Amino acid sequence: MKAAGREGLAVGGASAPSGSGRARTRAPRSRASDGPLYLLLVALVLGVWELTRRGHLRPDSDLGYWLGVAGGVMMLALLLYPLRKHVPFMRALGPAKYWFVFHMVCGICGPLLILLHCAFRIGSLNAAVALISMLVVAASGIIGRFLYAHIHRGLLGEKSTLRELQAAAGFQHDAVKSRFHFAPSVEQRLFAFEADALRSEPGWRNDLRCVMVLPYRQWRTYRACAREVDQVVARLGLERSWRRGDLNDRRRRARGLLRAYLASVVRVAQFSVYERLFSLWHVLHIPFVYVMLITAVVHVVAVHAY
Repeated sequence: MKAAGREGLAVGGASAPSGSGRARTRAPRSRASDGPLYLLLVALVLGVWELTRRGHLRPDSDLGYWLGVAGGVMMLALLLYPLRKHVPFMRALGPAKYWFVFHMVCGICGPLLILLHCAFRIGSLNAAVALISMLVVAASGIIGRFLYAHIHRGLLGEKSTLRELQAAAGFQHDAVKSRFHFAPSVEQRLFAFEADALRSEPGWRNDLRCVMVLPYRQWRTYRACAREVDQVVARLGLERSWRRGDLNDRRRRARGLLRAYLASVVRVAQFSVYERLFSLWHVLHIPFVYVMLITAVVHVVAVHAY
């Protein structure tokens, strides 16, 4: 019984299907979250604000001036990444992923240096326009990163992950039993959630449903399924005298597969929505960059002329 339970999910004590070892039934890893990056951005902005609030930096000081120059150069360096994609000779200058990392670093450090330079204060109209343009571009970059994270693997990649999870859960037609056969209502909840999430309906209402409503339904379905799985596993543990470690291991694997499966269904359902939003973002982001460059040049000229 113990050996069979470690071959697959095998929560109910049944062994995994023939030929499916532990490596095949393990749920694929989910996409890395950008949450820590967003938290870092918030922490950096708060740190810069605290420095300027204490009066350590002034825009008219030598340090404040050169911080502004460094920030402006970094904002100009943002153009190197799109040039790398469109200028033929630059395509041979290293892999695109390193250019993208450089683009992200400049997009973070440049605005922070500009905020240190101006000390969160607006001294003139042209400075106000330049600062607002820069903040719009920075915010647009963060939004673009968020949208890109939802589509970077491609629809085929997301569907492939979903098929792997369906195979791991035993939800394919050729499977004798699913990993959740010991809890039939959990199976029905998962089937119903997938059918509802992947139904295709044109229009903005379906887009809103996929982005705003579906994650909430995912959370509710997971909570209900996890609660029932825990109850069934606890009952089976008492009946079969499982050790606490084996009981927790079965519960943890069941919850992990539930979480990964529901998340993969949602990513497939949301893909086309985020793809359209990313295309729209790309159209809007470029004019913001041009406006920022023009206002920055006007600001620099005005500062040195007057």
